[in-house]
Amino acid sequence: MNDIGFFLNASRETSDEEVISIAQQADSLGYHSFWTGESWGRDAFTVLTMVACHTQNLRLGTGIVTVFSRTPAIIAQTVASLDILSQGRAFLGLGSSGRAVVEGWHGVPFDSPLARTREYIDIIRKALAGGPVNHQGKFYQMDRFRMMSPPLQERVPIYVASLGPKNLALTGELADGWLPIWLHRERLPDLKEQIAQAAAKAGRNISDVTVAPYIMCYAASDSQDLSHGEQLLRAHMAYYIGGMGNYYFESFSRAGFANEAKAIQEAWGSGDRERAAGAVSDKMIESVAVLGTPEQCRDQLSSFRQAGVDMPIATFPHGTDVAAIHRTIQALAPVAGNP
Repeated sequence: MNDIGFFLNASRETSDEEVISIAQQADSLGYHSFWTGESWGRDAFTVLTMVACHTQNLRLGTGIVTVFSRTPAIIAQTVASLDILSQGRAFLGLGSSGRAVVEGWHGVPFDSPLARTREYIDIIRKALAGGPVNHQGKFYQMDRFRMMSPPLQERVPIYVASLGPKNLALTGELADGWLPIWLHRERLPDLKEQIAQAAAKAGRNISDVTVAPYIMCYAASDSQDLSHGEQLLRAHMAYYIGGMGNYYFESFSRAGFANEAKAIQEAWGSGDRERAAGAVSDKMIESVAVLGTPEQCRDQLSSFRQAGVDMPIATFPHGTDVAAIHRTIQALAPVAGNP
């Protein structure tokens, strides 16, 4: 398998024309899928609909929408609509997000994220199958809901963003794909084994779960640009570890970077963003990101595949300009970009 996807945070910093141009380039180069999420920018489904209207083969994934922001019924309707409009190219990426986003942005309690995700997937699967949904669960009670316009795909793939042990088990049990972020290459075999064990208990196989991590990528044009890309990566990583609560702090700590994570969190908490970025070590970047010349980036991406990645999803550090995104997509392309 030589599939590769890419993620683009379609905020207003990137114009519609630029988003379409990037998507069309990736489509022409044989990329598997375009993923976008929901942060401070636009909602994922509207952006994916725009991309669907300007591409032919590129699959379209939410990466991610949180299970706290919409009911499972409206998610099922929306992803089915995207699948119909795109002629069967929709993917659904789900995650719980975190307390800061769920409570601060959506104004709902961040309670029981694992159990909620399980129930959410169960309802969506039933709805997308086209039959009546009569569901009496802990979080949702539904009576006679039915999709009158089912998706074109017999089974819309559902990917789950997970890193913690219990979430990994749920991924192995229920998901078609796994969407980790900041995945330490050396930890991948162990994490994949946890998913495999859960899959086996559910009568499935690890081959039923596509391993599709987001990997920060930056193909530099020269040495000066390489230094710039490295700075962007450090700043982006520092923001996640220091500014996004404890989730990513704990993830990096489990990956063997407890000292660095603590230094980053302390610097961030004191308001010193530059010192926080400086605390990101070279080893951290080497373990979770792809950075260098186009040839070096291809080699580094290959090492992720050798470690067990099925479909890397290239993403770009905050502040990457459009030219660098085009250059990186070209460098990592599965067909035309690589001999």
